[in-house]
Amino acid sequence: MQLKPEQLDAHLKKNLAPLYFISGDEPLRVLEAADAIRAAARGQGYDEREVLTVQAGFDWRSLLAEAGNLSLFAQRRIIDLRLPTGKPGKEGAEALRAFSGQPPEDTLLLITAGKLEPAARKSKWVQALDSAGVVTYVWPLNARETGSWVQARMRKCDLQPTPGAVRMLAERVEGNLLACVQEIDKLFLLQGAGPVSEEDIIALVADHARYDVFTLVDSALAGQAARSVRILNGLRAEGVAQPVVLWALAREIRQLTTMAGELLKGQDISGVLGRHRVWANRKALVGAALKRLPHASCRHLMRQCASLDRVCKGQAAGNAWDELLQLTLQMAGNPALSQVARATPVY
Repeated sequence: MQLKPEQLDAHLKKNLAPLYFISGDEPLRVLEAADAIRAAARGQGYDEREVLTVQAGFDWRSLLAEAGNLSLFAQRRIIDLRLPTGKPGKEGAEALRAFSGQPPEDTLLLITAGKLEPAARKSKWVQALDSAGVVTYVWPLNARETGSWVQARMRKCDLQPTPGAVRMLAERVEGNLLACVQEIDKLFLLQGAGPVSEEDIIALVADHARYDVFTLVDSALAGQAARSVRILNGLRAEGVAQPVVLWALAREIRQLTTMAGELLKGQDISGVLGRHRVWANRKALVGAALKRLPHASCRHLMRQCASLDRVCKGQAAGNAWDELLQLTLQMAGNPALSQVARATPVY
């Protein structure tokens, strides 16, 4: 059975499953989901806990041996299995399938793992875990979800933020939820419970936002020009190489150009997205970008990518970051903002 992270609390108030598998690349949310499961298990008498960490040379027979050992001091126990890479290998996959086929009584298996690729999520060992217990995938929050998460977290600490304060804090910690929790705790310690304004955020909260090139691509596809500028500035401040940023943008623009050409020939957009294997959670995003950027615009963006590649390699004159800004904003559908953004970065 698959559950979203926000569905776990309601589930844990009922009977516990014999095993839980949590996978994702958002460390704080993975940790908190695992903590919630451990707390619920302790409340139901799982007083003993054995931690196993999968690393080079790990003997998977120890998992099955541990499952077969009877506890001398506690009636119920937790086997806490850490799988950082999300790749158990052939021996591990067989061990997990064997455990799932016949979970031992009075033993709860909790597995935390790194992010799984789509093919791995369809593997037999994951399907076995799904059939025997609960599988939870923790995905990074998008901008809208981050705002809701920040607001809920602040209210949980008896803080009463204005909408502007929530928006500003979400921008300053986007992609770094651990920093968000620390800043909320700091706000509570410094001000106590009560209202929080934008001025309070400006005065007391540092900018901890962490971005990657794929976040920039999605922001530009969504037509979020101001946010795209903020992300690009963040990547530049973090020392991300210009060719890496260009690679991510050009890769998406190349695919948009091909799909826009097919649409120009009268093909159905859903069929085009399907043939190009656009993920389900990105179809709306890419579809909206294709409506905003016709084939001619995409071809123009491709020519800009080629020109910018020469600038990045020192084979043509120009400022690569300024050119990346122009490219990003044209992809986002707001090239006019680039003149303002050059002089005053948007945060």
